[in-house]
Amino acid sequence: MPALKKTNHIGVVTFLGRVADRDGSLQSEALKQATLEWGGIQGESHGGLTRVSCSRVVSQYPKGTEIRNTRQVSVLSADELDHIAGTLGLDRLDPCLLGASLVIQGISDLTHVPPSSRLVFESGAALTVDMENRPCVYPAQEIEAAHAGHGKAFKSAAKGRRGVTAWVERPGDIAIGMVVTLHIPDQRKWNPKTDGA
Repeated sequence: MPALKKTNHIGVVTFLGRVADRDGSLQSEALKQATLEWGGIQGESHGGLTRVSCSRVVSQYPKGTEIRNTRQVSVLSADELDHIAGTLGLDRLDPCLLGASLVIQGISDLTHVPPSSRLVFESGAALTVDMENRPCVYPAQEIEAAHAGHGKAFKSAAKGRRGVTAWVERPGDIAIGMVVTLHIPDQRKWNPKTDGA
């Protein structure tokens, strides 16, 4: 029996990016196409099969612990990005300033798709969603540098709209304009008051 179900939620890739040197800058460089490898987007600074634990998982692992890299790709919604821009008083917000890997138009409430959902591209490449990506100060700094007076409100403007982190489940090529379909886990919502029966 399949554990995931294909939905009728279909999107289109409107942006691809790669952060070449995270130590130099969070900003991503825009790409027309990209290759998804087992470690993420080819040449991506956040890529790799493992990573060093950060403040997001300090409750599970001491900072600096080597762990599986489930944060290979940063996926944003075009609609949510537009909402953030409007809240910041900007006509448009360049996804490069957020270090985005991928922006998708057409999948509603992308930030809250269930963890373990799959984003399956028409090329056959696929990403597994890890979890919601929480807003942090680093994109705010990039936005402030590009749009003085607008970056400080980023964390509150992006709350619940920052997209998701994901990892490559099936390698392949992706490109601007490519169709992507959402597949979600076929399970009930977690309810700790029951014994699972």
